[in-house]
Amino acid sequence: MSIIIAVLVLGMIILIHELGHFLLAKLNGIGVLEFSLGMGPRVWSFEKGGTRYSVKILPFGGSCMMLGEDEANEDEHAFGNKSVWARISVVAAGPAFNFLLAFGLALILVGATGYNETYVVGTEEGYPAYAAGIRAGDEIVSINGRRVHSYQDITTYLFTHPQREVTVTWKRRTEDGKTETMKAEMEPVYSPQSGQYKIGVAFDGKVCRAENPVELAKRACYEVQFWIRYVFDSFYMMFHGLVSVEEISGPVGIVTAIDSATEEAAPYGITAVLLMLVNFSVLLSSNLGVMNLLPIPALDGGRLVFLLLEAVRGKPVDKEKEGMVHMAGMALLLALMVLILFNDVRKLF
Repeated sequence: MSIIIAVLVLGMIILIHELGHFLLAKLNGIGVLEFSLGMGPRVWSFEKGGTRYSVKILPFGGSCMMLGEDEANEDEHAFGNKSVWARISVVAAGPAFNFLLAFGLALILVGATGYNETYVVGTEEGYPAYAAGIRAGDEIVSINGRRVHSYQDITTYLFTHPQREVTVTWKRRTEDGKTETMKAEMEPVYSPQSGQYKIGVAFDGKVCRAENPVELAKRACYEVQFWIRYVFDSFYMMFHGLVSVEEISGPVGIVTAIDSATEEAAPYGITAVLLMLVNFSVLLSSNLGVMNLLPIPALDGGRLVFLLLEAVRGKPVDKEKEGMVHMAGMALLLALMVLILFNDVRKLF
């Protein structure tokens, strides 16, 4: 049952992405040939308004096939015959809808579970935070210029940037009611107990609640921001040899992870399971939005590069050359997907 739930969650996130493309295509008068969830042969479909709506056998991926998207077509409803800004809006809508979904789910998550702040309750002797003068009651506001909004931001940054010197900025309320800002460079120290590099600060884990809708929306934005940053932090770890390609998960690995998390949350009740699924969905939707905006051929980001070049130059890039670039990008992505799928399956045994 939990595997079915995991597949449905992943399918919903992909469906929202494709729905963004679909709605903006319809809004701009572009013909949509097929709107599908899944890949491979169709298992169910119907046609309405010139568009075939399909569910396909493999519950991963999806598509919004538009008229004249990849080839020349004289029809006035063809993708290539619309203005460059109309086409940009259609391509960008997929990732944008993923970010909107992540924000909406983050509102639910933060409203139900609250959020944590960055006030320190203590520092450990022998660690750089203590030596730098950080004390209980101080509020950490940034690390290496990156604004932090919860202690999760701090611990995750230190985890994804081990052995890297950090500049920590913190605030302290003085006895006369003023706020003093301080800054110090620190070299994280390896902790055998935790197996991670630390600066030696402790937080009480106190849960705060948003007092009004504006505060709730702000905290929801911070939640989405956290997961967007985590994508780039993961790239940092890959490029610095801190994780290998074998540790990257694809659809099978994601479904397995959701399945395991669902089983772990199940003893705590349906509310715990639902909140866990919401949290996973915020992560995955943010991740999908970021990944599709990367300037990689065949992805939305790659297509946006060519469209922005057209907007700047005032004329499109040669379609044959663009198609060759996207074809090469698709081949590389398919090869990567096969490698990731192999790793996912191997981890199951």
